[in-house]
Amino acid sequence: MVDAYTTSDNIFVVLPTYNERENLRLLLPIILKKGPNVKVLVVDDNSPDGTGAMVAEMAKQNDRIFVLRRPGKMGLGTAYVAGFKWVLANSDAQFVFEMDADFSHNPDRIPDFIKKVKQDNDLVVGSRYLKGVSVVNWPIRRLILSYGASIYARHITGIPLRDQTTGYKCFRRQVLEAIDLDRIYSDGYAFQIEINYRAMEKGFRLSEVPIIFEERYTGASKMSRRIFLEAMWVVWRLRLRKTLGRLTWWRAHRSSARSGFCSTGPALKAQPNRAQASGAKTSGAAGIDCNRGVEQAGVPSLQKASVQRQG
Repeated sequence: MVDAYTTSDNIFVVLPTYNERENLRLLLPIILKKGPNVKVLVVDDNSPDGTGAMVAEMAKQNDRIFVLRRPGKMGLGTAYVAGFKWVLANSDAQFVFEMDADFSHNPDRIPDFIKKVKQDNDLVVGSRYLKGVSVVNWPIRRLILSYGASIYARHITGIPLRDQTTGYKCFRRQVLEAIDLDRIYSDGYAFQIEINYRAMEKGFRLSEVPIIFEERYTGASKMSRRIFLEAMWVVWRLRLRKTLGRLTWWRAHRSSARSGFCSTGPALKAQPNRAQASGAKTSGAAGIDCNRGVEQAGVPSLQKASVQRQG
C-alpha cells in the first residue's frame, strides 16, 4: 500500500544481511510497495546461503534494488557504515532507514517514521519500550538484557531515548552527513547506542515511535555475549568523550576570556548543522559575534566492495 508520506520524498532503506535469503525474497517487495520513491540497498557479507547472488538477480529486474557485496562477515556496524556511505555518495535520498532483514521490524511502519521525522525531528527510532514493553517471542533473559541495557545507556550517556539499542531507525540525510562515520567502530547493540550519541552530540533532535518487535521468522539470531559486553563498555567510552569534551571547552573558554577572544560554549557548539548553514552569527561568552562554519563529513570511496544494479 502506497502512503502519502512516502510518495514525495526519496527514501533509502539499508538492510545488512548474512544468510537472509528466504526472508529477503518476501521482504523486498513489501518495502518497495511503500512508495515509488522508496529504494533498498542490501549490504551482504558473502552469505553462504546465496543471499547476495539472489538480490543481485532481483536488482536486474528492479532498478530500485541495489546490493553491496562485501568479501566476508565483517560485522553489523561496518555494514551500516558502508551502506550509509554508499547511499550518501550515490543518491539524493532525503531520508535513510536502517532496519533488520528478518521481519522483526515491520516495514508497514515506514510511513509512521517519515511522519514523525517531518515533525521537526532529525533521527527517529522505533521503540520497543515507549509504551510498556512491546516484544513478541523473546526469552525473558534476552528481554531483561535489552531493557536493562537501555536504562543503563540512557543513565550514563544522557541520550534521551527509552530504547537505546533498537535497530529500526530513520535518519534525515543531514544527520549522516554531519556524523564522522569513519570514527564509529562499534558493532551490534554498541553501534546503535553510539550512532544515537553521535547524532545527539551534533545537536540533532532525537525522537521515538512505538513499534512491536517480533522475533525473526526464519534463521538464527546474531545476538551474542560479546555484542552485549561491547555495548556495556562503549557507553563508558562515550561518557568519557563527553567529559573530556567539557574539560577541553572549559580550558579554551578560560583562555579566551583572559585574552579577549570569542568562545562558544557546549550548548552553542551542539546546535545542528542545519542552523549553522544559514550563516547566522552566534554571540560568544564575551558578547563578541563569531562566524561558525559548517562541518560535514566527507564520503570516502568504497573499497573491496562491488555494487550491482540493473543496467
